[in-house]
Formats: sequence, C-alpha cells, structure tokens
Amino acid sequence: MAPLPTPDRVPDDNLDQYVGMTAEEAGRTAAERGWTTVRPLPPDAVITMEYLAGRLNFTVQDGVVTRCWAG
Repeated sequence: MAPLPTPDRVPDDNLDQYVGMTAEEAGRTAAERGWTTVRPLPPDAVITMEYLAGRLNFTVQDGVVTRCWAG
C-alpha cells in the first residue's frame, strides 16, 4: 500500500496585510513567508473551489490586491 501524502504546511500569516499591496509585492511577500503557490485572480473570476494547502489566492484589480484568502 502506498503511503499517504503529506499535505503542504499552511503558513501562520495575517492575510489582511496583503490587501492594498501591489500584486508583485504580495507575491514576493507570500513566497518569503512560505506560501508554496500564489494565485492572482481578476475580480469575479470563475475558479474551482478545491482547497489546496499552501496556496494563497489574491483578487487583483488595477494591479492592487483587493481580497486575499488561503486555499
């Protein structure tokens, strides 16, 4: 039997701090804080809702993060 996969670690981070950053700054900061995947999205983007540990999602409008959530 194959071993169970080990899920990625979710960094202990204050997600509200990303709101107001530029998309580039938010991406760099997320990588520095240990997020394995960063997904910038346009407003009202249609996305799948599966949870992925270690992923940080940003809604970006006019180059600035307006919303941020994990998974």
